[in-house]
Amino acid sequence: MGIAVNGVDIDDSAIEQELAHHQDADNPLKQAAQELVLRTVLLQQADTLGICGDDDQRIEELLAFQVQVPKADEEACLRFYRNNAARYTNGDMVEARHILLQVTPDAPLELLRGTGEALLEALQAQPERFAELAAQYSNCSSGQVGGSLGQLSRGQCVPEFEELLFRLGEGELAGRLLETRFGLHIVQVQRKVAGTLLPFDAVRDEVAILLDQMASRRATHQYLHILVGQAQIEGLELEGADSPLVQ
Repeated sequence: MGIAVNGVDIDDSAIEQELAHHQDADNPLKQAAQELVLRTVLLQQADTLGICGDDDQRIEELLAFQVQVPKADEEACLRFYRNNAARYTNGDMVEARHILLQVTPDAPLELLRGTGEALLEALQAQPERFAELAAQYSNCSSGQVGGSLGQLSRGQCVPEFEELLFRLGEGELAGRLLETRFGLHIVQVQRKVAGTLLPFDAVRDEVAILLDQMASRRATHQYLHILVGQAQIEGLELEGADSPLVQ
């Protein structure tokens, strides 16, 4: 691919080897190349500072030395806890139903979107037709039972589906189509059971660890941007320093 960092070439064999770790990425080849560029930038900085050891040790020591992150204090933890109460609530449950329009070669996204919008409009006018239309149009086996998904608690659905489910009120039909990896959904919450918010004292340590991890990722991300900005990179345009290195 003709990639070089500060005059040091990254050969195709290294990219091929790295590629196996990024098969789930939207663009595996670009992600693999970007990861190698970032590792090379970090290892070159470790060389400059005289840090020795194997590559992973050198990167770890470099980040520990260069990226300083203050610990989350009590006020920050309490504020996060209050602003994210749903995260620390046990027992939240909804009873929901949906109509799934699945994307296939014979049913492209734009065609499904038009069908979905028409179905949603029909249900907004006549919500009692939900079971009928689910049986007729849904590509999910739940269509045979009126689209019913039964009772769902947090963690049972993909994040974007869960976020919508627990935001809707009891009896509420979502006013827009929801797009997930499975296709387009028309969603209605039929019943909600409120959970119990755990006391702050019970989750304080968990909140502190999470905030420290988030702060560390932000600081590492910023540090990578600085190093990338100072480096001469040829053959690859980095859109940002997002990388498994900062996970």
